[in-house]
Amino acid sequence: MESLHTNGELVTRTKGTGVDLVFLHGWGMNSGAFTSFLPYLSDNFRVTTIDLPGFGENAGIVPSPYNADSLAQAVVNKLPERCVVVGWSLGGLVAQKVALLAPEKLTGLVTIASTPRFIAGPCWPGIAADLLSMFEAQLEKNYQKTLERFLAIQAMGSETAKQDIKAIREQVTQFPAPAEEALKKGLRMLSTEDMRQDVGRITVPTLRLYGRLDSLVPTSGIDRICELHPQADTVVLPHASHAPFISHPQQTADILFRFMAGIYQQKAS
Repeated sequence: MESLHTNGELVTRTKGTGVDLVFLHGWGMNSGAFTSFLPYLSDNFRVTTIDLPGFGENAGIVPSPYNADSLAQAVVNKLPERCVVVGWSLGGLVAQKVALLAPEKLTGLVTIASTPRFIAGPCWPGIAADLLSMFEAQLEKNYQKTLERFLAIQAMGSETAKQDIKAIREQVTQFPAPAEEALKKGLRMLSTEDMRQDVGRITVPTLRLYGRLDSLVPTSGIDRICELHPQADTVVLPHASHAPFISHPQQTADILFRFMAGIYQQKAS
């Protein structure tokens, strides 16, 4: 049974019973991206999905300024107590901000195909700056085509790339279209946000999950992230790309189960 919650703030959706898991989606997407994955979890957890401001069911809520801090604050206001926040891609950036902003509300943090800094720089593997600039230019002309290209890059490398793209596209189009400003400012966040100096201060138990074939968050950068945040656990799925919960849902769910079990075993002891 799914319940819908809103009180003039962000709309959230909750399903299942048990320990609270909260999911945040990536750029240009919405909570629909998790539709096929959540059944792997909702028999054992109470799963909440939150559309980021400007996206999906929250397309009409666009804070000013629109940045990772304002998005994190909006999310914090809707979090259940003692939850684990799972952020995918751009949602992982917001989730890391949440962990710094309100650690008392979290029992854990999971980032999926995410990083403290998305754009490549000196000694830092990431997305090429000219690729993001190209997306920004294309967005002005045709946002639908831009999203399609971004989807294609996300699935690139996965053995099931075509099916992955089809699944995500079908799932996210069940939700309202994003606000244009959120798309623009979201891309700008991917270009400019840099949390490398901050992630070492995250105190909640953290799992960082990657796909070895991911071209947006390349595995060549994982060692650097480990140096910045050595307390985090790291798992790399060898045959996954940028959306492992779509291409490898059972493996992703199993990894989450193990992480959650570890957190609560520690608390019990």
